[in-house]
Amino acid sequence: MQEKKRKKKEKQKKQYKVRNWAEYNKALINRYDLTVWIEQGIAKVWEERFPEGTKRKRGGQKQFSEQAIDCLATIKELFQLTYRGAQGFANSLFGEILKLGIRIPNYTTLDRRRKGLKIHIGAKEQAEKKDGQKREKIDLVFDSSGLKVYGEGEWKVRKHGWSKHRTWRKIHLSINPKTQDIEAVELTENNVDDAEMVAPMLGQIEKDIDTAAGDGAYDKSKVYEQLQKRVHAIAIPPRRDAKIWFHGNRKGAKHPRDENLRRIRAIGREKWKEEISYHKRSLAETGMYRFKTIFDERLSSRDRDQQEKEAQIKCKIINKMTQLGMPESYCVP
Repeated sequence: MQEKKRKKKEKQKKQYKVRNWAEYNKALINRYDLTVWIEQGIAKVWEERFPEGTKRKRGGQKQFSEQAIDCLATIKELFQLTYRGAQGFANSLFGEILKLGIRIPNYTTLDRRRKGLKIHIGAKEQAEKKDGQKREKIDLVFDSSGLKVYGEGEWKVRKHGWSKHRTWRKIHLSINPKTQDIEAVELTENNVDDAEMVAPMLGQIEKDIDTAAGDGAYDKSKVYEQLQKRVHAIAIPPRRDAKIWFHGNRKGAKHPRDENLRRIRAIGREKWKEEISYHKRSLAETGMYRFKTIFDERLSSRDRDQQEKEAQIKCKIINKMTQLGMPESYCVP
């Protein structure tokens, strides 16, 4: 009886407290601070410039630079505006309040040009070690979730039934658990396997990676093939009915998935997770929760390419917010 109580107590969820609440509270407030810092000479980079002697193509030419479109697209997603709303906001801010004397792209231009933007989601650069040592490696955790595109509300469906089914997209995130930065993002159809997106996300990351973690959905050979090329340790729990892939008489290095499975059989799944700090993977779910809390769980765009840009811009905004300050928590005994 006492042994059961002890095990039950060990399984109880740990309680945490934030030690830097004052700084974190200030960071939460500053996320929506409208203080705008404008560099001198903004007009020179706001409109598209063509070098002298450049032969222009036939048809309409770009009038606004990539920076101008990126700025307005970010404003649109940050304050969850329509395209017309973003144009009106920029007219008021840059024209009437700041009086910068620059033209503002209209909503049709913003809609058309955003589709071709190259979005840099702005994760922190990899820290260099002193005395010429190698760069500090980062950890990665993978997760995915659904985002609603269009469809009927739950109340209408419950009251009157379906007339038009919901459509979903799946967002895949790769998050650094130490900084909470989103390192890579992919948006796919809702029927795409999570494991298929590991390679594209790794292709977005140029940093050195130490450990990669994910849930059981990533326990597939194609995931290990990609991770073994760049990752030192892999923390993916094998499925409950998992079997050894390569037995001991195999030539070459031991497979990391088989070693994880052998260790689980030896000490148990719970202790194995504690041993490899598998709890870091839950921070991917925290990042996904942060995404849906700030921006809701739906995409406003209908076009497939626009949906990808919308997801990327939202991830860029979240990275900016987390870099303002994050909570430092500690376990309460």
